[in-house]
Amino acid sequence: MKRLIRQGDRSDQVADVQARLRALGYMVDDDSGDFGASTQLALKTFQQHRGLIADGIVGPDSWDQLVEAGWRLGDRVLYMKYPAFRGDDVQTLQNRLNALGFDAGMEDGILGVDTDRAVKSFQREYGVAEDGIVGPHTTIALTGLRIDRPGTAAELREDLRRAEHGGIHQALIAIDPGHGADDSGGLSEGLSEADLCWDLASRLAERLTRFGARVRFTRPETENPDSTTRAKRANQISADLFISLHFNAHSKPSAEGSSTYYWRTSRGGLQLAELIQDELTRLGLKDCRSHPGSFAILRETRMPAVLVEPAYLTSPEDAKRLDDPEFRTAVADSLTSAIRRYFESK
Repeated sequence: MKRLIRQGDRSDQVADVQARLRALGYMVDDDSGDFGASTQLALKTFQQHRGLIADGIVGPDSWDQLVEAGWRLGDRVLYMKYPAFRGDDVQTLQNRLNALGFDAGMEDGILGVDTDRAVKSFQREYGVAEDGIVGPHTTIALTGLRIDRPGTAAELREDLRRAEHGGIHQALIAIDPGHGADDSGGLSEGLSEADLCWDLASRLAERLTRFGARVRFTRPETENPDSTTRAKRANQISADLFISLHFNAHSKPSAEGSSTYYWRTSRGGLQLAELIQDELTRLGLKDCRSHPGSFAILRETRMPAVLVEPAYLTSPEDAKRLDDPEFRTAVADSLTSAIRRYFESK
């Protein structure tokens, strides 16, 4: 998908989008190939359900999600390869394996090492050829088993990793300052999002280390790696938590407040996101709540991860606060408090 598809377009690509939306159960009344109001409404609803920005525009993320949503377990043969299989069929596979007690890792719809290992363990225990290939025989064996408690293995692993520390002491936390290098991010009232992210990341790192945590950044100040690289760096060091820092923006200056995003199947991510929102709103910031998100930075990390947007750069009130170093220190203190509470919770 090389270009954006939006309302008013007429093309075979629009017809493809409409066909995929209809196949997923969304009502589209526009003529085939005509991107009208009905197509946009169906797309926005789909985007909202998938944790995407509901802008009614088919960009790369929305297109990828439309393709992935169309796969059902059994539609194709699955196995570990590079690039990895991605899709809802993979996520269903992970969900069933986890529910049966085979640790397939985070249910992210990406068939990686954890899922491959879980498939082979399942095959070995249930007398299916142990080849790591999810073909007809393995699929029939999986779908023929009753599941009462979905997701238990993945959730247990997150809880066990947290319990290993008994608190924040010696936890390894990856901090991801958004943007960087030539990408300044949002700009408002003389404030650069990239500079603010780096400043907040530095303040947060200083506070976390005071409590015994080990901190690593996903980038140096002069670099702007893509989301996959940032996630890969956190995975390579086996971080216990991943905190990505950004600031929000909107065409309306009245938009304000803090929001936090987590991967939709991560219980640890959800817990941390809610704790962060609780702490940030104590600063007087409007609560824009925590939300499941399908951002690559959340999906591709192997540990509980959140993307935090403490305030809107485009809000005159928020921007005035962010220009004050003492307020940025207060935000860092709030994030630190939330992280400490996360490790202390049971």
